[in-house]
Amino acid sequence: MDSRTVALIRTTFKAVAAEEGGPEKLARSFYAILFTDYPQVRDFFPAAMDAQRDRLVKAISYALDRLEEPNKLLPFLAQLGRDHRKYGVQPAHYTAVAVSLKTAMQVYAGTEMWTDEVDRAWDEGLKIIADTMIGAAEKETTPPVWTGTVVERRNVLRNLTVLRLQLDQPMQYAAGQYLSVQVPARPRMWRYMSPAVPANANGEIEFHVRGVLGGWVSSSIVGQTAVGDQWLLGSPLGGLGIPRNTKRKMLMVGCGTGIAPLRAQLMAMAQRRTNPKVHLFVGGHHPCDLYDLDTLNSLAVANRWLTITPVTEHEENPWWYTDSGELSPAHAGLEPRLTGQIGKVVASFGAWADRDVQIVGSPSMVQTTKFRMMAAGTLTKNIRHDPLF
Repeated sequence: MDSRTVALIRTTFKAVAAEEGGPEKLARSFYAILFTDYPQVRDFFPAAMDAQRDRLVKAISYALDRLEEPNKLLPFLAQLGRDHRKYGVQPAHYTAVAVSLKTAMQVYAGTEMWTDEVDRAWDEGLKIIADTMIGAAEKETTPPVWTGTVVERRNVLRNLTVLRLQLDQPMQYAAGQYLSVQVPARPRMWRYMSPAVPANANGEIEFHVRGVLGGWVSSSIVGQTAVGDQWLLGSPLGGLGIPRNTKRKMLMVGCGTGIAPLRAQLMAMAQRRTNPKVHLFVGGHHPCDLYDLDTLNSLAVANRWLTITPVTEHEENPWWYTDSGELSPAHAGLEPRLTGQIGKVVASFGAWADRDVQIVGSPSMVQTTKFRMMAAGTLTKNIRHDPLF
């Protein structure tokens, strides 16, 4: 698209988003129009739409910010297109979405802003998005969904569970990517989770799941998942992964179950002959939140290129956890545990100018860490994280 078309699309979207509650109102209006005019698509969506609306706005914002960066935008859209196969989406459904989104935009932009030129710009932009997603879906030869059977469940903390699944057929994904999963207790509620192990020919996969207060899916997984349950899994998504440049050093920052995609990458790197130096900061609120130190310690001991620093916000564990908060002698491969907010701790080491940076955790943790590092001099172009954060 030419710069004029891009500018018209961005201007109208940002004008709507800038209003108080604008993004939420736009999402609600879009889905209301979509379900009213195309009622047959309602079955693709869960009964509770809050998370779906939030993710829609983030995806639109991400796409619109990269309309002039096809090398970033088109792979992102292609991944979404392959992932949407799990719903049984057909090309006609993309038309329904495009028409509904443009109608919602037009309603909120108003007649003065929504000119014929703006209308044409949105038609062009939405066509590129739909064509890219449809094309990627049609070319894909992998299954639209995989079935995974839970073969092991391990309760690590009272609200954190490690699950191992056996897939019906192997799945190829880059270590660091994430997948959408659907569990039996929550039909049509797809949640995105990162495998904690690299892809393998045996079709074995592992997820680390923390129950979130009020979370429909995560609480169900932690509270109800049993060995023998069958999950559905969608196509891999995300841009995190091991850089091809094996000479440039890496910095990894992960909190809680955000360690999973970073651990998967370290495991994959351990199978290579040559690796750059990697420094991993793994954080949690309390020492007990550093639940995967045994595995990380083994990786650090076996691989001299890897340095791991544990970080916790509190020195001691909560009252309900009885073990001590000290690193055991068995964790001799790790650096001494530091205390503080992980973003502040990482930034205190300097600008990390010689490193490619990956940050994984909750949206607030990712953004806080990113801003603290930028304030310390880290270049934005060197920082990577989930594109929808």
